Amino acid sequence: MEETVVQGFGKTVLVTGGARSGKSRHAQALAEAAGGAALVYIATAQAFDGEMTERIARHRAERDERWRTVEVPLALAAAIAEADAPDGVILVDCLTLWASNLMLAEADAETAIAALLDAIGRVAGRLVLVTNEVGMGIVPDNAMARRFRDLAGMLNQRVAAAVETVDLAVSGLTIRMKG
Repeated sequence: MEETVVQGFGKTVLVTGGARSGKSRHAQALAEAAGGAALVYIATAQAFDGEMTERIARHRAERDERWRTVEVPLALAAAIAEADAPDGVILVDCLTLWASNLMLAEADAETAIAALLDAIGRVAGRLVLVTNEVGMGIVPDNAMARRFRDLAGMLNQRVAAAVETVDLAVSGLTIRMKG
């Protein structure tokens, strides 16, 4: 597999792309290249089935002992604030799973997103956020899937506006969209 080329980024970066596009690998390479004294991986995934359990284990195996993992399905803004350090790097993977968790918990997504945007604006260290671009496919055939697509699209737009850098991953290649 070809190694991701790491380019500099501002204090905050959003890495977006489709499923299996290379976005997580690129985000991890950015975080590791940033040279932070502490690397914190905030995982939003929940293992509801065996396949997801395997995915989580595979992602963990891709990170070495430099990483501290924090599993946070809902309280993302608080987790970012708690993990933040001036010489640290936080990697959040991923915002779309977080949005799904909010929907399943019937949480107030608007309040949670506002808190996330506030946390992004306050970080002292560096922050890398991963999300899925879900708006390039077909229109979902059911109301819940359309609600999720709309929530994810709105979340991505608001986070992209709040961060300094946005990278798009497609087919294992990345392009700088902002910053």
